[in-house]
Amino acid sequence: MNFKTLLKISVLVLVIWGCKDKTVDPATDAETNQWIYSQMKYWYYWNDKITATPDLTKAPADLFNSLLYKYDANLRPDGDRFSWIQKSADELQASLSGSGKTPGMEYKLLYYPSGTSNVIAVVTYTLPGSPAEKAGFKRGDIFTSVNNQQLTGANYSQLLNAEGTKTYTLAKVDSGGKVTEGTVKREVVPVVLQENPVYFDTLFQFNGTQIGYIVYHQFIPEPYQSKTLQYDKELDQIVGSFKEKNVSSIILDLRYNPGGYVSSATSLASLLVKATTNDIFFYKEYNPTATTALKKQYGEGYFYDKFTAKTQNIGSTLNNLVILTSSRTASASELLINGLKPFMNVILVGDNTVGKNVGSITLSNKKDGITWGLQPIVSKSFNGLHKSDYSVGFTPDVRATEGILLYPYGDLRDPLLSEALFKILGSRVVRRIPLAETKLFSGVEIMSSVSRKAGGSNMFFSH
Repeated sequence: MNFKTLLKISVLVLVIWGCKDKTVDPATDAETNQWIYSQMKYWYYWNDKITATPDLTKAPADLFNSLLYKYDANLRPDGDRFSWIQKSADELQASLSGSGKTPGMEYKLLYYPSGTSNVIAVVTYTLPGSPAEKAGFKRGDIFTSVNNQQLTGANYSQLLNAEGTKTYTLAKVDSGGKVTEGTVKREVVPVVLQENPVYFDTLFQFNGTQIGYIVYHQFIPEPYQSKTLQYDKELDQIVGSFKEKNVSSIILDLRYNPGGYVSSATSLASLLVKATTNDIFFYKEYNPTATTALKKQYGEGYFYDKFTAKTQNIGSTLNNLVILTSSRTASASELLINGLKPFMNVILVGDNTVGKNVGSITLSNKKDGITWGLQPIVSKSFNGLHKSDYSVGFTPDVRATEGILLYPYGDLRDPLLSEALFKILGSRVVRRIPLAETKLFSGVEIMSSVSRKAGGSNMFFSH
């Protein structure tokens, strides 16, 4: 979304909310609740399901949750799985831009071995210069205790979400798949960090075939409160470099990417697509209330985004686009996949994606003293063929999982990367891991810390 469009939307929101340019006292719960209700009645995708008689005496979070058309596999399979409210609008907006208080590492929790109640944490990656990296953590490390308490299904949330310094006890896994807690402990103090989502890139060459590899962790255009488009430009430079080096295949690693800004998805899609700038990347469908107002204000063009012209576009010479996915791949990641499918063959390697074919916006109202931030679902996304058939996620063309043995990014032993290269080259560059060995080092995933990242936002409505 360009600045002019964002400015127009901001003006519209000012009109809708009737903001006054003055300093005000913090809003009461009653005032906050009235604002929450009015915004949800206007913006919420399922606003026709909202009660006409809400209980405005509830706490703000309870009121918001009572208004949701919540997903139920049997009763409401078309329902909402993704809307949320946050007590601090500032923290919500920062998290959407990759900024927040963190030890600087992401991890996944598993019951391991499968069929047991034992919980282990596997570090998926660390942020450069973060306290976790300085303490020695790296991708593939395993820890089993926090603050000298062993992780269990009952306590992991409390231990990992506690404020302040944490001490992690590392563990080792032997060749038989047995995990044993060791004596090495690492202390980490969380700090406020800005994450660069353009995490890693490299170039592979096999028998004259040039293959580019990019690890991208979140769709973020720039650092929080910046106007530089720094991260979008980094992707431009990487893909431009691939183009200069005659790269014919790209592997895009989105296995830990929960989504983010639609503007960054459009920018990345425009680098990869075999299309012209007149083609539609995606359509947005709003509720009838918002649709009428937005159409009157901006016309039909508001409801779709086109690919943009980029000199670094590699689509015309790209023979293969392979995207690595997992159960954490969501929102803008899926939007990218869906939007590119009408124009080129997109090969998915990994696991089923989340299935978030809807979009959210950030609603805040600081000028009226309201500190809460809302992130409601307001739209449904369709590609250029008007298809949106991924509400249960995309199924990979080649199924591959990590297990608990993680290798550095770019390491050919990585099961997802190995399968992607095999799909491109038609021959294996490393030994395929036997099924029995795969099962030996697999567990049942409970959660991933990347789920705390805010995904699926395409704009802020704040004043």
